[in-house]
Amino acid sequence: MRARKNPLSSLIVLAALGVLPVAHADTVITNANGYTLNSKGDLVQFSALAFDDKGRITAVGSAAEVTAKAPGARQVDMQGRTVLPGLVDAHGHVFGLGQQLTQLDLSATTSLQDATRTIAAYAKANAGHAWIRGRGWNQENWKLGRFPTAAELDAVVSDRPVWLERVDGHAGWANSRTLALAGITRTTPDPAGGKIVRDANGDATGVLIDAAQELVTKVMPAQTEAEGRAMLERSLQELARVGLTSVHDAGVGVAEDRLYRAYADSGKLTARVYGMIGGTDKDFDQLAKNGPLLDYGDGVYALRAVKLYSDGALGSRGAALIKPYSDEPHSHGLLFFKTAQMDAMMTKAMRKGYQLNVHAIGDAGNKQLLDIYQKRVAATKSAAQRHRIEHAQVVSIADIPRFKAIGIIPSMQPTHATSDKNMAESRVGPERIKGAYAWRSFLRQGSRIACGSDFPVESPNPFFGIHAAVTRMDHAGQPVAGWYPDQAMSLKEAFRCFTLDAAYAGHRENSVGSLEPGKHADFIVIDRDLFRMPTYDIFKTGVLETWVGGKQVFKK
Repeated sequence: MRARKNPLSSLIVLAALGVLPVAHADTVITNANGYTLNSKGDLVQFSALAFDDKGRITAVGSAAEVTAKAPGARQVDMQGRTVLPGLVDAHGHVFGLGQQLTQLDLSATTSLQDATRTIAAYAKANAGHAWIRGRGWNQENWKLGRFPTAAELDAVVSDRPVWLERVDGHAGWANSRTLALAGITRTTPDPAGGKIVRDANGDATGVLIDAAQELVTKVMPAQTEAEGRAMLERSLQELARVGLTSVHDAGVGVAEDRLYRAYADSGKLTARVYGMIGGTDKDFDQLAKNGPLLDYGDGVYALRAVKLYSDGALGSRGAALIKPYSDEPHSHGLLFFKTAQMDAMMTKAMRKGYQLNVHAIGDAGNKQLLDIYQKRVAATKSAAQRHRIEHAQVVSIADIPRFKAIGIIPSMQPTHATSDKNMAESRVGPERIKGAYAWRSFLRQGSRIACGSDFPVESPNPFFGIHAAVTRMDHAGQPVAGWYPDQAMSLKEAFRCFTLDAAYAGHRENSVGSLEPGKHADFIVIDRDLFRMPTYDIFKTGVLETWVGGKQVFKK
C-alpha cells in the first residue's frame, strides 16, 4: 500500500472562515467536525455553520463566533460528526439512473448464466409488461470473450420484445422478437455512426452498437409522463442518499425539461440540476428559443449547456481510435460524425450562447473535438462559456496540452479507470494507455478537472469516485499499488474535483461547491472523518444526512 501524505499537514484550521454582517440566521449547525475548501482552494476546518431562512450561509467558523452572530437561532448539534459541502457530480444521467432503479438492473451479474437467470425471474415477476427493458450488462465482467446473442435471450424470453442496454449505454442486446419489430435483417445496412453486430453468415446476432440502437428505440413505446416522474423521483432519492446535492445532467430533452421545471416549482427538486440539452436538433431548437436558462427556482435548475457525442465507448469498441484497436486490428471504432457535421453542430450551440460539452472516449474523438474547438472558440468569442470534453478518456499524449492551451475543461470520471482496468490496456496497448485516464497529466499542466461518475454507467456514489481518484484501486484493493498509480490524485485534489471544480464547470462556483458565506447551505454529514482515515477505505464512507438549501432531504 503506498504511503500518502497526510492531507491535514497542510490544513488551515480557521477560527472563522468568513462572516458577513448578519441581521438574522435561522439555524446554526454546531459541534461539527467540518471541512471545506475556501475560494483559494485551501482546505479549512470549522465547527459551526449558520444559514438563514432562504437557505443561504451567513457565517462559518468557530462555535463561539458563529453562535454570537446568530442569537435565538435554532441549533442542530452534529455531535462531532464530519460535515462536508454537498458533493457535485459533473456528468450523470438523472433519468437513466431512475430507469435503472425502476427497471431490470443487470449491473451486478457476474456471468451470462447469472444474467439470463435474472432476466427470466424479472420477466416472470412482470408478466404484464409488454416489453422487458433493462440495463447494466457487461460482457467483460462475464469473461465471455464476445457479445451475448439474441438466441441466448430467446431461450428465457421469446413471447415479447426484450431490450437491454449495455452498462455504458453504447450498445443494446435484443431478442429475436425485438429484431423483427425493428425490421432488422441480414440486408439492413449499418447506420452512420452505428454497427449491427453480425455472425459469419451476415445475420444480426442481437447486439446493436451506438447509432444502430435507434433502429430499436424508434419502435419502442414512448415513455409516459408518469414513468418519467417515477424515474425522476427514484433518482432524486438515490442522489440524496449518496450525498450528491448538485448534478450535471448530460442529455435533457423537452420532456425532461418540463418535469424539472415542474419539480422546481413545487419544491420537489431535491438536487440542483445543471442541464445539458441533448443534441442540436428539434429539442434544441425548441428549448433554445429564449437562449440559455441561467437560473430557475433560486438555483435548483439551469439549462445552459449542450451535450453532443463524437464517438462510442471503449468496452464495446465504439470509441474512435487514431490507430486500430490492439485487440481487434481491423477496427478503429466509430466517429459518429464527419468533422464538417460536428463542426456545424458545435458552432450552432456556441453561437446561441451555450456551453458545449462533447463526449469523447477515444484519441480520434478527442482530437476531432480539439481541432474544432481550436478553430471555433476564438471565432465565436465563446471562451467564457467554459466548453468541455466529457470523459477525455484516451487522449494522445500530444493532445493533452491542447486542453489547457485552448481552455477546454476535461470532465472526467475516476471510477471509469477502476472499472475499465480489466480491459483498457488490451484495447489500446501499452503506449496509448499512457494518455488514458491521465488525471495527473491534466492537473500538472493546470487543467481544472470536473469529476463525475457518468451514472448509471457507474454508481452515483461520489465516495467511490474519490476513492478511485486517490488509490486507483478497486474495492478489493487491487492492484495493491494502484493501476498506473503515477496518475493518481491527492485526497485534496479529488475532494476539489467533486466540489469547487465540478461547480466551476457548471458556472456555479459562486453559489455551491464550498461552505462559505453567501453560498447555498448545501452540505452532508458522513459517518467517518474523510481526512483522517485510510485512503483505501474511502469507498466505505456512508452518508448520514443530506441538506440542500438549508433543508434536510435525506436522513439515514
